[in-house]
Amino acid sequence: MMVIVVSNAPPRLRGRLAAWLLEIRAGVYVGEYSPRTRERIWDQVLGGIEAGDAVMVWSAPNDQGFDFATTGQNRRMPEDFDG
Repeated sequence: MMVIVVSNAPPRLRGRLAAWLLEIRAGVYVGEYSPRTRERIWDQVLGGIEAGDAVMVWSAPNDQGFDFATTGQNRRMPEDFDG
């Protein structure tokens, strides 16, 4: 499963995401795709986000059970801690 959340995204990008994913709330998109397709969708987000911001979360075989990617100005920046 993957979830993409966008803020301040242009209508063109929101429409493109709605074509591939289910918009369950304004700016929140969910779907189930292969890693290759997920990367292609993320490339579309990176190319179309303009002044907005986005985060994508997907299932991953790690301790947390998920991984994520971000783009744009986020209020919170992810930190990587070991231990």
